[in-house]
Amino acid sequence: MKRRRWLQASLAVACVVASAARAQSVSDHIALGNRDHTALDVAGALKQFQAALAIDANNYDALVNAAECAAELGEFDPNAKQQETLFRSAEEYARRAVAANPNGAEGHFQLAQALGRTALSKGPRDRIKYGVEVRDQALAALKIDPQHAGALHVMGVWNAEIMRLNGFTRMIAKNFLGGKIFDEASWDDAQKYMERAVAADSGRIAHRLDLGAVYADRKLRDQAIAQFEWIARAPVTDYNDPHYKEEAARMLKDLR
Repeated sequence: MKRRRWLQASLAVACVVASAARAQSVSDHIALGNRDHTALDVAGALKQFQAALAIDANNYDALVNAAECAAELGEFDPNAKQQETLFRSAEEYARRAVAANPNGAEGHFQLAQALGRTALSKGPRDRIKYGVEVRDQALAALKIDPQHAGALHVMGVWNAEIMRLNGFTRMIAKNFLGGKIFDEASWDDAQKYMERAVAADSGRIAHRLDLGAVYADRKLRDQAIAQFEWIARAPVTDYNDPHYKEEAARMLKDLR
């Protein structure tokens, strides 16, 4: 009897230790992933978050971070098939994050971002197919966190991209593709959302790049130049900042 109780106690302790080790392992991978991401080693960060998900497939933090990394890696990937795979992975991770935590703003934002990146890699008509869900997910994030800079950015770009479509394409979207919601897009909202994104996270080059682009589209030359000049002076803090700096430099040259 004593031997049986000793074995039961040992097994119980082993289970507790194993459970603690498992939880710590997930935390370790996430911490390492965050470290790599800060160091702009996004490929290495993605591997760490994937390792965390191999242990706990529904870990919300790992899912939203994996979605972000996959989207960042895909944004300027010159290989179209590889880019599509990365965007599809980002979308999958984000959908799992939303399922794991429907009340988390970051999951909805990452899903909006993944779908938006996919849309921007397509032609005008294909972009329309993604437009409604991009908007829905961004607004879901803002309902939870009204100052979420990323979701504000998505809404700014959503409005701008709809306004950049020619009238015929918008008519097709409205009348044949179920895109009547696109009637709500406006340059005023594009500018408003982008200005709010910059106010919420003023050091982010990506926000200022798209705000500058909206100003340029609206013929607000001085305001656009101010954003692009700020970008030229800004330090690189995000993985794709060198690309954003190149885009800003091109647009600044055009305005001058």
